[in-house]
Amino acid sequence: MDSKKLALLCRKLAENKKAENIVILDVRKLSSVTDYFVIASGGNEPHLRAIVNEITGSLWDDYKVRPRRVEGGAAAAWQVLDFFDVIVHIMRAEVREKYNLESLWGDAPRAGVKKTKKRTGKKAAPGKSS
Repeated sequence: MDSKKLALLCRKLAENKKAENIVILDVRKLSSVTDYFVIASGGNEPHLRAIVNEITGSLWDDYKVRPRRVEGGAAAAWQVLDFFDVIVHIMRAEVREKYNLESLWGDAPRAGVKKTKKRTGKKAAPGKSS
């Protein structure tokens, strides 16, 4: 599986468990360590565990993909899943705010941004009723 597809899949799996403020940073031109960072927030440690379990369990069950390394224990406020080309950061909002990875990697473009569709409906002419 290519790294962008994996990053997008990690975002989708995190969304399944109601992760908040999910961002994918494309760091391919900025880092030789990885291609993408996926950063997401959870409300508390059980929520973080649920997000991590959804990502790791689904990737293993459906694609036989496991992280090469997992940092942060079950009670950690920040857990990291290292899939080599994709590194997933799941953290509590206050920890995320403190370390501010998005600013640290501020030159990285955001990947897989969901775009909203523009409304194309025509408005009725003023003064005319249907």
